Amino acid sequence: MFITNKINLRIPGPTPIPPSVQAAMSQPMIGHRSNEASTLIKSVSERLKPFFGTTENPLLFTGSGTSVLEAAVVNTIQPGEEVLVVVTGVFGDRFAKILTEYGAVVRRLDVEWGKTPDPEDLTSRLQQHPNLKAVFFTQCETSTGVLNPINILSPLVKKHSDALVIVDAVSSLGAVPFEMDAWNVDITVAGSQKAFMIPAGLAFAAVSPKAWSIIEKNNNPKFYLDLKRYRENLSKGTTPFTPAVSLIFGLDAALELLEAEGMTEVFHRHEGMKNLTRAAISALSLPLMTSEEDASPTVTSVYGADGWDSEILRSDLKKMGIVIAGGQQHLKGKIFRIGHMGYCDPFDILPVLSAIEISLKKQNVELRLGTAVQAAEEVLSQYV
Repeated sequence: MFITNKINLRIPGPTPIPPSVQAAMSQPMIGHRSNEASTLIKSVSERLKPFFGTTENPLLFTGSGTSVLEAAVVNTIQPGEEVLVVVTGVFGDRFAKILTEYGAVVRRLDVEWGKTPDPEDLTSRLQQHPNLKAVFFTQCETSTGVLNPINILSPLVKKHSDALVIVDAVSSLGAVPFEMDAWNVDITVAGSQKAFMIPAGLAFAAVSPKAWSIIEKNNNPKFYLDLKRYRENLSKGTTPFTPAVSLIFGLDAALELLEAEGMTEVFHRHEGMKNLTRAAISALSLPLMTSEEDASPTVTSVYGADGWDSEILRSDLKKMGIVIAGGQQHLKGKIFRIGHMGYCDPFDILPVLSAIEISLKKQNVELRLGTAVQAAEEVLSQYV
């Protein structure tokens, strides 16, 4: 009944790749130290600035998102220094683990998964620990579908401390607004395989002047992850180590698509997909993990419920050529997650909603087929 090699990939990364980006990555290789490569590297760094919301030059790494999380740590924090990590899910916890590995004194502000931090709780922690060197946030916590309000939290840190603000924006940058300079964020890191619509393997970091002043004094041993090397080489139009040239070709093509659509429309599209997905899930009376206020435009998380199994649902969808994500850590088997970022529009999501209805019906859940799709279409009609 279904074509076996046809996949509707609806996980929160990696995301589908546009045909023009695929084609760009297939073009003949060039020398990574050539003038052509230098022109390309300078161009993509300059064009990434609006997505970061900064006048600083984003640095390009060949590596995963975790590589730049680690780079943000090893270049700024020395053993014994005190930091605060705001943990709202798996990836906030990852920041804490990296910092622990490098010998930092880690204070955690653990937030109930599915919720954003209470600004009063953050203020209290900042006052309890006046010697913090940095505060670490995750903008979009894909393990829960939460979008943390960095525009509120970062200025709060600056009001009550002299700490750096370091943000993991891997699964949000390029899909939601980010204003690094205006929000007084010191380091922002991101990756290639989410809203930027290319395969995993490129990572980005933008660094504020204040953070550079700290980095200049940092004497941690480091080599591949030394941000100063990347800054020095970027000024010459290159990278300190062999760049993934094919991926940079892909990034160049992806940026062309995003620029042609326009940043405002890109953000509008993601917000619309969040709204129609949540409306559809609510119409089925399935419990959403996050509130409307806290929900991310890039991924929607849904709790399982008595009478049906979220893992059976995922298995059923996979047979229909649709791949969605399950839960992580203690949420494994308890939630499913629908990714709607990057090369994605409403007509990629409607089949997912239809397939969810079919699986639930198969699991003897009482529902009227078409309920979710109708709710989504009613939202969509407001955007057309």
